[in-house]
Amino acid sequence: MLVDRVVPIAHKRLASIGYDAPLLEAARLLGGSSDLVVVCGPDGLLKGVITKTDIVRQVGRCQGSTCQIAVSSVMTEDVVICRPTDWLHDVWSIMKERRLKNIPVTDAESRPIGVLNARDALEALMLEVEQEETLLRDYVMCVGYR
Repeated sequence: MLVDRVVPIAHKRLASIGYDAPLLEAARLLGGSSDLVVVCGPDGLLKGVITKTDIVRQVGRCQGSTCQIAVSSVMTEDVVICRPTDWLHDVWSIMKERRLKNIPVTDAESRPIGVLNARDALEALMLEVEQEETLLRDYVMCVGYR
């Protein structure tokens, strides 16, 4: 199964913010239902991500006007991404290995199109296994054959 199969769900999870936006704006987005905010440059391409951990780490260091900094100063730039043409099982393995809860989904030009959540990936993989099991059982029992 390709990541493309879960892109509609991943698209609903996408929260993005401009590269020069204030950190407070990212905190507001993360205060809602988002666990990961994708940071985009003026060209709309992915430049990094911000998590709640990044926000808390920066707030712990705040002194005076340092809380007024742009998200670009706090974001993680080395981001693991996936594309709709990637195999979901391979992406799941990377998420598991690196203990990632979310991973951005980008198009070929690195424009964000969604955020894949580990739970959504696992549910899709489990559904695929259940479907294969049903097909195999039906084959062995000759269901649908004359």
